[in-house]
Amino acid sequence: MAHIRKSKSNSLVCDTKKVLLAHIKQGNHLTIALSGGIDSIVLLHVLVMLSKQMQFTLSAVHVNHGISRNAVLWSRFCCDLCYAYGISVYVAYIHIPKESGISLEAVARDERYRIFNHVQADYVVLAQHLDDQAETLLLQLFRGAGIKGLSAMPVVRKQLSDNAPQILRPLLEVSRSRIESYARQNKLNWINDESNDSITFDRNFLRHDILPILRGRYPNYSQTLLRTSRHLSEASLLLDELAAIDSEDCLVSGKLQVDGLRQLSFPRAKNLFRYTLLQQGADLPSTAKLEEILHQLLSLSSDNQFHISFGTTEIRCYQGAVYILARKKLSEQPEQCQYIWRGGAFLTLQHLSGTVRFIQAENQGIDQQKILNKVITVRSRSGGERFTPACNRPRRSLKNLLQEASIPPWERTMMPLLFCDDKLIWVPGIGIDCEFQVKSGELGTLPIWNRE
Repeated sequence: MAHIRKSKSNSLVCDTKKVLLAHIKQGNHLTIALSGGIDSIVLLHVLVMLSKQMQFTLSAVHVNHGISRNAVLWSRFCCDLCYAYGISVYVAYIHIPKESGISLEAVARDERYRIFNHVQADYVVLAQHLDDQAETLLLQLFRGAGIKGLSAMPVVRKQLSDNAPQILRPLLEVSRSRIESYARQNKLNWINDESNDSITFDRNFLRHDILPILRGRYPNYSQTLLRTSRHLSEASLLLDELAAIDSEDCLVSGKLQVDGLRQLSFPRAKNLFRYTLLQQGADLPSTAKLEEILHQLLSLSSDNQFHISFGTTEIRCYQGAVYILARKKLSEQPEQCQYIWRGGAFLTLQHLSGTVRFIQAENQGIDQQKILNKVITVRSRSGGERFTPACNRPRRSLKNLLQEASIPPWERTMMPLLFCDDKLIWVPGIGIDCEFQVKSGELGTLPIWNRE
């Protein structure tokens, strides 16, 4: 390992420092995604130097995909390097299944970001650079991506979880040739992933066979494509702003309304639908699938219930409202389990993927005297239940009460019901049976249903 020394490559250090100064604060914790390749090795070398100047904490995360027979050696190399620099390193071991029809690159990338999502830091720093930008734009063009897919990689990007570190890319305007020059001048060592030489991977095919030809004709193609990506990024932001404006008239309680979508032109409705899917963390279907779903939604009659699935997402429609839901939780039919409540503060219902909390509340809740020495159970709906939530109204079927409360049919089977012996006394979203309600001025036990 080479000692850090002054050289003409200090311009790369200065450029990186400018990016960091624009985004991080003194005392922040940065974790570099360290593969061991030349790009991340150069970035590590630069960050070690800047961490002392700018006073931020630096650590590393190395993802061992287990694909190469040399993966263990690469992990050891990264650990030894971090030890020499005096920084901590976390090695994540993952298994990438080789499934037909699924890109190994895409699966590996998704797994890496899943690891990054759980890193304890302010930023995960990636070594993606100017040439990566150009390659990504061309790959997305050949895949028929839309404006968002063709947009430039941002310097800083938030991950889906609010608690996750942000992604930081300080080398996006640095060319691969400058990175290679820096590595040579500072006599750095790095590993060579043999898969980078295989043109069976689309990115390697572009890098080895196509881009050298482009460079011969258009020497500054990477800078030109970067400008193109930035123009597309601006267009994407404007489309998001338009969607946010349209959502003001089309969203009620966070749900798209079919009638509101019908008031928009089809391209605007599609833009709003795509924007809403992304805002709610749902999968994005292909353009053809998205258009098919939207056409079906717009042609629904008022009393028609709609249900379609793709990836891990389900789209349902009830009473004109569009529900965007996680498929894995809805596809599992709840078992007919029965839990006995023994007066604890909460009751976890694994079969319904949620918890009922019991809190003490004045003037509301269940009268404790009415359930004293009785068997209190929680179970799912089986049908035929009757309930009296209002003392001035007759006893009614739970089915009619749920319909009047506009609770969608698929949610009704996933609700916990509280029984005293065999009598239904509490329904989430509906209330407590008249006979068991606490009197005014008294303290009651109020159940609260929290779905995961």
